[in-house]
Amino acid sequence: MALILKEIKDNIGVLTLNNPAKRNALSLELCAELGDALTEFEAKKVLVIILRAEKNARVWSAGHDITQLPKVHHDPLAYDSPMEVAFRKIQAYPGPVIAMIQGSVWGGSTDLAVTCDLAVGDETASFAITPVKMGLPYNASGIMHFINRVGSNIAKEMFFTAAPVKAERAYHFGILNHLVNSAEIEEFTFKLARNIASNSPLAVSVIKEQFRILSEAHPISPEAFERIQALRRKVYNSGDYEEGIKAFTEKRKPQFKGE
Repeated sequence: MALILKEIKDNIGVLTLNNPAKRNALSLELCAELGDALTEFEAKKVLVIILRAEKNARVWSAGHDITQLPKVHHDPLAYDSPMEVAFRKIQAYPGPVIAMIQGSVWGGSTDLAVTCDLAVGDETASFAITPVKMGLPYNASGIMHFINRVGSNIAKEMFFTAAPVKAERAYHFGILNHLVNSAEIEEFTFKLARNIASNSPLAVSVIKEQFRILSEAHPISPEAFERIQALRRKVYNSGDYEEGIKAFTEKRKPQFKGE
């Protein structure tokens, strides 16, 4: 079964997360298929992409497939992991990628949503970034996705609390560009995509790349980068990370000790 459904309508590409049995968790396989689909659409010169779950989904995506996270002493968010590769392909895609959100969005899939260029959600949408629930050290690039989208203060609150942000607040934070009634979200999102596609694709592509370059224009010294890596290693080598994974598999609340 394909984990990503692909469709092209009037040069608008539609990618649908297609593993409802696992609540569209970002498994290694799903992320690899997402990356391949983006490569295919780029080769076909698809101007705009809509990324969605099935219609009226209760869960847009549950985030990382926790069963596939590496155990202690391995980076759970390595640069070459399929999820990170897929995120970079979204950022590098020549045309805008629009997340159409129905249902709850958890963990790494919230990162996926804010990595997309635009997001349209309905009243059922909610967003939670939850690494602290697992004792998981989030990576610097992922944190920057949130800072660039909602600013440092809101990003800190989302990461520190791991609490879901409901649709209305997500719209005010800037996670959502538009908050639309569920009965109208498909029509609205496709109209937005067609509007973008009617413009100069070269100009849109170049402007998108300028946004990407400027958003990443944060100078960091080699020493600071090495310190970030050392801080993250401290977490994924810790007892807390081991306990977080174990508690999830045992379906119980973790008992963190801060070490």
